[in-house]
Amino acid sequence: MLKLSTKGRYGVRLMFDLALHNGQGPVSLRDIATRQSISEKYLWHLIPPLRDAGLIRSSRGVRGGYVLAHPPSQISLKDILDVLEGRICLVDCVANPSLCPRSRDCIPKDIWRDVSQTISRTFDSFTLEKMIEKQRSVQEAINYAI
Repeated sequence: MLKLSTKGRYGVRLMFDLALHNGQGPVSLRDIATRQSISEKYLWHLIPPLRDAGLIRSSRGVRGGYVLAHPPSQISLKDILDVLEGRICLVDCVANPSLCPRSRDCIPKDIWRDVSQTISRTFDSFTLEKMIEKQRSVQEAINYAI
């Protein structure tokens, strides 16, 4: 079964929360943890790779916290997942053909490569801004139903 790890899923939720509060100043991990129902301790593990990749910035102090380093329209799910999960590749021989002596004439490998590329393009097409738009649509539908 192909599935994302908790690290990838929670990292997307962390970044989505920052996107929802973009332009409102630094956001504390405590607030994100509360809103997203994720342990603050777990979130602490996600911060360094996201910061090192240049996706978020931090500030210290009483009003410190985290902000996106780029507009939500410029950060894709692929950007986040590449940092937290690694490059999307269904099988190792696609990324490193030397691992398999059959690599040159292996038709299944070509299929795994195509599927990996399709998944990667799909994640790249979803930005945090698109997620915000979807959130607004869902909220509008809920408000309309009430």
